Amino acid sequence: MSLSLYLAGAIAGAAYTLTPGPAFLALLGIGAGQGRVAGLKFLTGHFVGDILWGALALTAIIGSASLGTLVFDILGVICGGYLLLLGWRAVTVKQSIDGALNTEVAQPLRRGLAFGITNPKSYAVAIAMFTALLAAHAGELTWVSLPPLLLAACAGFVAGDAILVWVIGAAPVRRLYRRHELWVTRISGVIFLGFGLQALTQSGAGLLRRG
Repeated sequence: MSLSLYLAGAIAGAAYTLTPGPAFLALLGIGAGQGRVAGLKFLTGHFVGDILWGALALTAIIGSASLGTLVFDILGVICGGYLLLLGWRAVTVKQSIDGALNTEVAQPLRRGLAFGITNPKSYAVAIAMFTALLAAHAGELTWVSLPPLLLAACAGFVAGDAILVWVIGAAPVRRLYRRHELWVTRISGVIFLGFGLQALTQSGAGLLRRG
């Protein structure tokens, strides 16, 4: 098992945390109104969901890889398509008629825990992110690599959370988010499109080699 595999796992964990999505936008909403402490509490609760969905995603990916790289490549194409769909929806989003509401959250820790565990998109996004970044290491993925790979992903989660806590408390960021929420969402779409294209390129090339 190469160091680059675990580095890819950590990068995938950080990317999963940092890539704007529902939880990212919820965090910005809390941070913009209540500051870093409330944001940290939200992320602490959400971390439980990160571990849960990350473990399930890695289990599914390693299980697919153990059945052969063909299954892994097919999964990569499907996940790449899903990321492209999410990206397209975000890039083409329209401003909501009621606008953004920065309502105070009384229990940000509990909110983060509930959000992390119940967010229906978490598993799909996690498996798509990890597939996109681990596709080049399909041959190294075994059940033995699962525990250390999950630890590497957790290191990425923590690194991403630390960056987010620092960012959301900055006054310029809070003002920028309030003024440009629509464009924040659209930029997140561009990021999803990039990961989707990477997954399609990597896994599509594997399918083409078989053809």
